[in-house]
Amino acid sequence: MYVKIHRSGNSKVIAICDENLINKEFEEGSLYIKVSESFFKGEKKNKEDVKKILKEAGNVNFIGGESVSVAIESGLISKEDVKKIKKIPCAFYFGG
Repeated sequence: MYVKIHRSGNSKVIAICDENLINKEFEEGSLYIKVSESFFKGEKKNKEDVKKILKEAGNVNFIGGESVSVAIESGLISKEDVKKIKKIPCAFYFGG
């Protein structure tokens, strides 16, 4: 998975996506997402590293099955929070 942390002042947004989705676009009905390299392609991390990062997460974008699974396993989101665009799982966490 790729993990990229965007910082602005005291806040941060974490972008996590499956490696095979970089630079792809998905559209279905009114839903659209572009998995841009500039937003999502950060450092490659394994599942355990991602779980550690998520312990201090505030706002996170998850794109792809592997990324979304880690979010569910970490307890940040539930299966009901997951949307699919062209069968690609996507989820967003806005928390403390």
